[in-house]
Amino acid sequence: MTPSNWKTTLRFVAGIVAILTLNACAVVAVADAAVTVVATGVKVTAKAVGAVADAVIPGGD
Repeated sequence: MTPSNWKTTLRFVAGIVAILTLNACAVVAVADAAVTVVATGVKVTAKAVGAVADAVIPGGD
């Protein structure tokens, strides 16, 4: 291979590695966002259930 071919091959491999790294980062970001949404939903639901329980059960402080 000539030096020009090596440079082209190296650039191609570096590009593929960059693309795969960025895709993995995007997957982690989406998974993190999904976990945050679910955690927020659980927190809101728990507060709502607690409020209903406080309203229904007499004698609460």
